[in-house]
Amino acid sequence: MKDPMAAVIDVIGDVHGHFDKLTALLEVLGWQPSGAGFAHPDPERRVVFVGDLIDRGCDQLEVLETARAMCDAGVADVVMGNHEFNAICWATPTPDGTGFLREHNDKNYKQHAAFLRKLSEEQQAEWVAWFRTLPLWLDLGALRIVHACWNDDEIAVLHNAFGGDRLPDDADVLVQAADKCTRTGQAIEVVLKGPERAVADFGLPPFKHGDATRDGIRLRWWNRHETRLKHLVDVPKGATFDGRPAHEVLTDRVHSVAPYEYSSDVPVVFGHHWRTWEPDLGVDWTPTTACVDFSAGKGGPLVAYTWSGERVIDPSHFVSSEGSKAE
Repeated sequence: MKDPMAAVIDVIGDVHGHFDKLTALLEVLGWQPSGAGFAHPDPERRVVFVGDLIDRGCDQLEVLETARAMCDAGVADVVMGNHEFNAICWATPTPDGTGFLREHNDKNYKQHAAFLRKLSEEQQAEWVAWFRTLPLWLDLGALRIVHACWNDDEIAVLHNAFGGDRLPDDADVLVQAADKCTRTGQAIEVVLKGPERAVADFGLPPFKHGDATRDGIRLRWWNRHETRLKHLVDVPKGATFDGRPAHEVLTDRVHSVAPYEYSSDVPVVFGHHWRTWEPDLGVDWTPTTACVDFSAGKGGPLVAYTWSGERVIDPSHFVSSEGSKAE
């Protein structure tokens, strides 16, 4: 792999099996079909995928083959998303052989159905083996990339448990990582899904979103200079608290997302959080953070952030698969 700091890096959000959006975005970014993957006229140009290549969309295999071909050609990297981690756990039996590290229930099957239906058992095993080689984060010195949350403490827990940035071959360690009750499992949850707090910690009742009632709420860990509750928690659009819309309940009361707030000046790009195009300051990006998941798996565009060495996030560097740039 060429020196990443000499390159322009297109950090691409959660693809979720949408090959049409992936090819459209790559072409907007100047990448051209080459063999099984894509190449760029600029030999120093690179792609980093933030994970969640799979599930939801119809083109699982095409997306995977393209991403791996670009990795094999030395022009791309993929960091692990929670859906790749879930696929590993779905396929891995428990030590006693009575089940799997991710329970095979209806809810989990529904989330993983596109991967299971579109690929043969042999193909599934091949790709799960590849998922296990993916790093859980990338620290390139002047740029950091992670699926859901960059937190030095949680990353240190995983680095110590795994001996690096990848899942180890040790079956016992993987069991620990899949168990949300262990310290390793809790760190995986933060890095791959983002930190949560109990709504009761903020004096709030459980909220309802769709048919689900939830008593945990995601934190906007990227809003380090913000203290108002309504800007520190990430509530799904349409959620209600005791029948009231979120904007009536989430007030200007002062709170903190410590110890998860991102305090470094090194830019970090991440996905996972189901944003809505176009990117808004404080919601989707800050001077040191940029989210590139704009809900491609739910009808939104696939989005990239094109990083060219800047130390401060520039919102005009967001590019969508629809050919539009953020203003």
